[in-house]
Amino acid sequence: MSPAAPDSELPAVMRAAVLLGTGGPEMLEVRDDVPVPRPGPGDVLVQVSACGMNNTDINTRVGWYSRAVTAATGSEGFSEAGPDDSGWGRSGLSFPRIQGADIAGVVVSAGEGADAGLVGRRVLVDPWLRDRDRPADRDLAGYLGSERDGGYAEYCTVPQENVYPVSVGLTDVELASFACSWSTAEHMLRRADLRSGETIAVPGASGGVGSALVQLAKRRHARVVAVAGESKRAAVSDLGADAVVARESEDAVAAAAAANGGSFDVVADVVGGVSFASWLEALCRGGRYVTSGAIAGPIVDLDLRTLYLKDLQLHGATVHAPQVFADLVGYIERREVRPVVGGTYPLEEIHAAQEAFAGKRHVGSLVIVVEPAVSRDPSPG
Repeated sequence: MSPAAPDSELPAVMRAAVLLGTGGPEMLEVRDDVPVPRPGPGDVLVQVSACGMNNTDINTRVGWYSRAVTAATGSEGFSEAGPDDSGWGRSGLSFPRIQGADIAGVVVSAGEGADAGLVGRRVLVDPWLRDRDRPADRDLAGYLGSERDGGYAEYCTVPQENVYPVSVGLTDVELASFACSWSTAEHMLRRADLRSGETIAVPGASGGVGSALVQLAKRRHARVVAVAGESKRAAVSDLGADAVVARESEDAVAAAAAANGGSFDVVADVVGGVSFASWLEALCRGGRYVTSGAIAGPIVDLDLRTLYLKDLQLHGATVHAPQVFADLVGYIERREVRPVVGGTYPLEEIHAAQEAFAGKRHVGSLVIVVEPAVSRDPSPG
């Protein structure tokens, strides 16, 4: 099919991985009879080439965001998860839902009022869905694959303001590794206001967000001390980290501080869990802690004396401004950063991909490849 095909030439149905509800992997089904969406006013239709995987996919499926869940993230469903607060925004989600936020593809159709000049353009998609009248109001934000069907499918509709044409010699798989992880990492560094010459610790440096943090912090000319599994230290070092400490160390936080030659200006954490209090102690007076995840557990100990006696700042980072994504696309096109793809899986093997993601044996991002169907009846059923 031509990238600029009119709606009349679009197929009636498509392949998609459909989430039926919260629970284990059995709640995710790959179907080939899902209706192809049509773009509404101001929207465009993207033919998906590749879609990266991130923690939100797993956390949403298993119900980890529910307040009733206090354990570390995992691949199986949490029976205690509440149906009304299992989404990232602590609200309920509607099912069935197509997940997948990290889309690379081609715009093939434009809805009423959308820019027809986007048709045929290769694009990256900003996964944050903002209110058109009040885009700065984060309370009104939604997430692609949560509040709206996402990219684990052959086609996906998105607001035209969310697509960014790209012109760079990277594959679609490489481009799909950027969207969520890298915009999250850039948002974290902006929230913490990391500056040139400062020091930063990155626990969990081998994952999608962590590996992005290493490169983006070095782009800001900071000194980076990363923490990663022993088998991944060389790969993380190759990303530019000034020192890489083994996660298996008897006291990884103390080892990181020793490698840094003292306390840190910033800790950018996606791990959480029992090390949280130690990372706060490892910050200098006036230091900044920023988090966008808690894969080792969301419930942590906080000694308020550490917080106020050291004049610390604590930051959460989730919904970023559109400029964050626009700037990221600029970094990519200027080759200031490089993609880190830890593996690829076809859409039909999404269960295996999520199992591999939960196993955390990879470095960087895992990407789902959406190959076009060999043949498909373009007429309505």
